[in-house]
Amino acid sequence: MFKFLKEVVGGSGTGGLKDLPYTIAEPYSSAWGSWTHSRGTSKDDGSPVSVFSLSGSNAQDGHLAAARNGVKRLRTVRHPNILSFLHSTEIETYDAGSPKVTIYIVTEPVIPLSEKIKELGLEGTQRDEYYALGLHQIAKAVSFLNNDCKLVHGNVCLASVVVTPTLDWKLHAFDVLSEFDGSNEMSSGQMLQYAWLVGSQYKPMELVKSDWDAIKKSPPWAIDSWGMGCLIYEVFSGLRLGKTEELRNTGSIPKSLLPDYQRLLSSMPSRRLNTSKLIENSEYFQNKLVDTIHFMEILSLKDSVERDTFFRKLPNLAEQLPRQIVLKKLLPLLASALEFGSAAASALTALLKMGSWLSAEEFNVKVLPTIVKLFASNDRAIRVALLQHIDQYGESLSAQVVDEQVYPHVATGFSDTSAFLRELTLKSMLILAPKLSQRTMSGSLLKYLSKLQVDEEPAIRTNTTILLGNIGSYLNEGTRKRVLINAFTVRALRDTFPPARGAGIMALCATSSYYDITEVATRILPNVVVLTIDPDSDVRTKAFQAVDQFLQIAKQHYEKTNAADYSSGASVGSSSVPGNASLLGWAMSSLTLKGKPSDQAPVASASSTAITSTSSNGTTGIETPSTAPARVSSTTDLAEHPIPTSPTSTDGWGELENGIDEEHGIDRDGWDDLEPLEETKPAPALANIQAAQRRPVTQPISHTKQASNLLSKSTPKLNKDEDDDLWGSIAAPAPKTSRPLNLKTVQSDDDDPWAAIAAPAPTTKAKPLSASRGRGAKPAAPKLGAQRINRASSGM
Repeated sequence: MFKFLKEVVGGSGTGGLKDLPYTIAEPYSSAWGSWTHSRGTSKDDGSPVSVFSLSGSNAQDGHLAAARNGVKRLRTVRHPNILSFLHSTEIETYDAGSPKVTIYIVTEPVIPLSEKIKELGLEGTQRDEYYALGLHQIAKAVSFLNNDCKLVHGNVCLASVVVTPTLDWKLHAFDVLSEFDGSNEMSSGQMLQYAWLVGSQYKPMELVKSDWDAIKKSPPWAIDSWGMGCLIYEVFSGLRLGKTEELRNTGSIPKSLLPDYQRLLSSMPSRRLNTSKLIENSEYFQNKLVDTIHFMEILSLKDSVERDTFFRKLPNLAEQLPRQIVLKKLLPLLASALEFGSAAASALTALLKMGSWLSAEEFNVKVLPTIVKLFASNDRAIRVALLQHIDQYGESLSAQVVDEQVYPHVATGFSDTSAFLRELTLKSMLILAPKLSQRTMSGSLLKYLSKLQVDEEPAIRTNTTILLGNIGSYLNEGTRKRVLINAFTVRALRDTFPPARGAGIMALCATSSYYDITEVATRILPNVVVLTIDPDSDVRTKAFQAVDQFLQIAKQHYEKTNAADYSSGASVGSSSVPGNASLLGWAMSSLTLKGKPSDQAPVASASSTAITSTSSNGTTGIETPSTAPARVSSTTDLAEHPIPTSPTSTDGWGELENGIDEEHGIDRDGWDDLEPLEETKPAPALANIQAAQRRPVTQPISHTKQASNLLSKSTPKLNKDEDDDLWGSIAAPAPKTSRPLNLKTVQSDDDDPWAAIAAPAPTTKAKPLSASRGRGAKPAAPKLGAQRINRASSGM
């Protein structure tokens, strides 16, 4: 009964560990002295830790007393190269009735150096560089104890060094640690109290002989410098030191380190090399890895020029360093420097290059959080670097992170005063937009893109159109119908910058599946056909390709509708109406767009030319597409571009332009007014015009002059050249030759654009048409081609 009560009060087995806020896992195979080194995790957040434990059957056991000294020293001594202390406790338990005392020390997660060396498996130069880095770190820890704290570690060796997850070497095993004061014998006595814990092979000769006078007269670093030499031997030989005589075997010691190694193991304590001098003067520590890590550790002390130079060289330098050390040591340092603002923008290139060597899971943990935080930076250089390299990490960003944390900061670049930053922000949306919510897309992004489509920079306008074409699939159906056609036809196709017009055509083709047949026939094709006579050859080529694509869509719809009507017994009507309706829709849609003030000059002139040659006769309108396009595609002559559409009366502009200011929804009104003209026009004239259109017409004007006419001359002049050609084809044999027309004189006659049209029939037929619309009673509409013609003719 008494035994049971003692077990309940004192705890039994591992019951006393319940109060320890850490979980102890499996131990490592090696540890210093009598300690057991185990893996562990925190019960609070599951973070990894290391747990060192030492047990004794008697509270007065010398091992326990030394362990208590080690706990006290580790708790009070802080240095970057000394093991970080987290927690400690002493638990008394009873095992089979006997008391048992266990001391636990919880530290940052580490692994014994001997096991880490085997795990890394480094060889050659990379091994030497890593060993140099580790020995350099331990030398700094020993120098701190000896020179700054006047402490003696007493047992520096392979077992007293552990390695962190970032591959840093750290010193621990402070059980023997004590103060040293050469003038006070008692200060040395405290160290000697636990000297029996040190193996004889690690003791210098004066300690083996217990020569206290020599120890007091020697410098504070004498004992630990000897231990430093023992550590160097064990690291390079790969063997634990068995006896002191083995230190004479220097075959494995690098030649650059050998002189310092011999001075560390000098038989005279006063002549042993101080570890601080080893750090400063040793040639062995002067390598790329040590220099790079050292620069990163003191980065805040460097000026901006040194930082920028260093980070520009770092991507190439990182390829030459041991890969595992770069990823586990250098990468975290670099990420921290960027996050806290001590690194330049050029460091982001090095960070992403190192991150590319990680797995996707590691990249998301080690690199991505830093990048997300950098988006909130006000440094324009950082923002530019992030956007320039977004293709390297954009796919790793989750939709929630992009929508809530990244996009709000990126969106500020849309209105930045720097055109370069606006363009980078625009291009980044190609990767970020698919991850945005519909609310952000329609409520914010599209508003910014609408402004960028009228940006002062032509390249930005072009890229905006390209972006809209690429992200169209991520818009909902309602937004697509509301945005895409207007963005492409009303703005892109009318842009004065040729690549912007070409981008608008390509965007329409890329998003063709989102438009119904009505939009294709009434809004897209009329605007694209106009560009088949564009001054830019690339735009013309793309326009013809787009026309073919959308005509194929219209043809498929026609065949589908025709088949359905045929099955219901209405095949006759459906064979003629769609052709007329589609052609009228294209023409009127082009006119309506042409009349808006936002029209750009090249497109307006092309639209006017195309519409002028449109026939008001239903039969002619259907027949023309099968004949005229062959003439256009066979040559690049710009003067022939207006010819593909069917011919019409030379004075039909007044009737068409009265409907320009009307909305898109009432396009047919203007075409209904042309029906009386069709009835009064004699059939033989139509037959002659159609015959002339089928015959090849030779233009005497050169390509260069024709191209300049399209850019510099007004729409009536282009129509005039075309009329000269058509009328010449159907006139009497005498004017059939182009000499009497004197085209050069006609082109230069700016004051009388109607002079070339001498045939009386078209001129007399236009006047009743104008009178029927009340043209004289109506005020003249500004900025319209037909009105300019009217003013010129009235001036005559």
